[in-house]
Formats: sequence, structure tokens, C-alpha cells
Amino acid sequence: MDSSTIDLPNSEIESVKIENGRLTISFSRVIIIKTMSGSSERTRWYQSGDLIFEEAELESSIPECPCICEGGDVGENVYTYRDMIPLPLESQGRARCDLKIKDQEPLQAWAEGVKLAMKERPRYIEHLRDTD
Repeated sequence: MDSSTIDLPNSEIESVKIENGRLTISFSRVIIIKTMSGSSERTRWYQSGDLIFEEAELESSIPECPCICEGGDVGENVYTYRDMIPLPLESQGRARCDLKIKDQEPLQAWAEGVKLAMKERPRYIEHLRDTD
């Protein structure tokens, strides 16, 4: 089975907004690591997208944007994803956002659902090979 994950550290956040209980974190650039089952090789890509929390309640202030995400946790139901987000991601139920923002306070919120909506096409960066 093929898998893709977003690496949160050093992701570029273009904007953060909350409207009618919907918290939208717009990433202008995230790094995606794609892995093919049965292979030790991986590939690195970049893409833009929105991390959307429904029925969200902020526990922190909205950071000044653009800014850099230094990692953190995204939770959905019983799962906590640290410094990464699996692709695809869409879940109803208790969700959590606790992102570290460079030179600012963390962005923290609780919500009743989370999804990741990627924009445009992913762009290839490089092949990653394990070296001994």
C-alpha cells in the first residue's frame, strides 16, 4: 500500500482564519513524503493546502501570518499525529490542533471534525534513498 504524509516542521502558513466556527489554516507550502509499499525508497514533494477544523474553539490567539510551523500535534478522535499529517485526512469527532509557530505562541484549538484539502498538484522535489 502506498502512503503519503505531510511533514509539519518548516511548513509555510499563508493565513489562519476562523469564520462561523470553521478554523482554516492555509499552507502555502508543505513537504509531502510518499512511500511505495515494498520499497525502501521514498520521494519528496511540495504542495499547498488547507487544514480545516469544523465547530472549532480557539484556545490561543491567531498567529501573525505568513509564518512558519515548527511542528506540533494534530489529533482526531483517539489518534495524535506528531509533526506530521497523513494524507488523506478527514474525520468527524473530537479533533485537536496544537501547532508550534516560529517566534510566536502555539496555535491551539479543539474542534468537532478535521479535514485536509490539498490544492493544485503536488510538485516533485527529489528521490530519497536510504544510505548505509
